[in-house]
Amino acid sequence: MTTAIVFALLAGILVSLSRQLNGRLALSTTALIASYWNHIVGFAVLTVLGLVIGGLWPEGALSAPWYAYLGGTIGVIFVASGSWLIARIGAINTAMLVIGGQMISGVLLDLARGNTENLIASAIGVAMIIAGMALTQKRD
Repeated sequence: MTTAIVFALLAGILVSLSRQLNGRLALSTTALIASYWNHIVGFAVLTVLGLVIGGLWPEGALSAPWYAYLGGTIGVIFVASGSWLIARIGAINTAMLVIGGQMISGVLLDLARGNTENLIASAIGVAMIIAGMALTQKRD
């Protein structure tokens, strides 16, 4: 469990760093172009890793439902919107809103699956993230 927690925290750090780098690239170009280069470079790195490690085309890949492949499209929207948002509302606000959105969708997906075990704690966590976002806003 400790290893999973460390990896999750590292992933969060890398997502934040990635958003910052793409946001900076978007300032020099556009959010769409920043997203394009993010995915082209990522594709090249994954292709090389797949060729070195193997398993680039696993058995059963064609039997997955069509909607299982929408993650890439959603990822493009996520990267482009993050690149656009960071320049406009800042890194902290973008991160909190993204995490808040992830928490809300996670709660809704758990509800859809009938998993209400930690519903109250999850709802409180979402409320705290949204409250944190509200507290960081400038008051005129």
